[in-house]
Amino acid sequence: MDYINRFTTEHLDVLKEVGNIGASHSATALSKLLNKKIEMTVPDVKVVSFNELMEWVGGPEVVIASVFFRIDGDIPGSLFFILGIDQAERFIKQLIDDDLFSFRHSSNDELGLSAFQELGNILTGSYLTSLSDFTKLNLFPSVPALSIDMFGAVISHGLVELSHVSDYAIIIDTAIREEDQLENESVKGHFFLLPDLDSFKKLFTALGMSDEY
Repeated sequence: MDYINRFTTEHLDVLKEVGNIGASHSATALSKLLNKKIEMTVPDVKVVSFNELMEWVGGPEVVIASVFFRIDGDIPGSLFFILGIDQAERFIKQLIDDDLFSFRHSSNDELGLSAFQELGNILTGSYLTSLSDFTKLNLFPSVPALSIDMFGAVISHGLVELSHVSDYAIIIDTAIREEDQLENESVKGHFFLLPDLDSFKKLFTALGMSDEY
């Protein structure tokens, strides 16, 4: 895994810039959906081990809302969009115009969960389109799969497919806020990109890294 250690700040900056381009497209789509101006940024991108990923989220028992995609094409892998439960509920209330929505109230589940799945679909689609445009790689996401569960259970779906080929994930932080909100009021979301081993090599090469390792 020497190439992981050769992943430099410059490569992370490229992924961050790609993320910000995708965030701009996502903000436009969300602004139309919510009928209000939404701003999105990607404040940080990092590469971490799976153990670090668990610790970074707060542990495997933390309950989160997630939309999962399997990616096919030139760099197969898995992609999760994740929000904390409170922040997911906050966004869903705006999407369905229902201040009473809660994951604890089953009567609201179907509409609210569909809205959250659509949110993940918009954000993920914009990011993958930007990444594909920059790297000239073909990326084809699957139908989204929604989960409200403990993080350890959610992420294991991706780990089962990757544990035998890769030990690392790329975290892409996102900050979403309305135009009149302060930065500390932003909704903090995260993409977890888990490329297959061969996909890491292709991605790094597309970002300008030598493939000699």
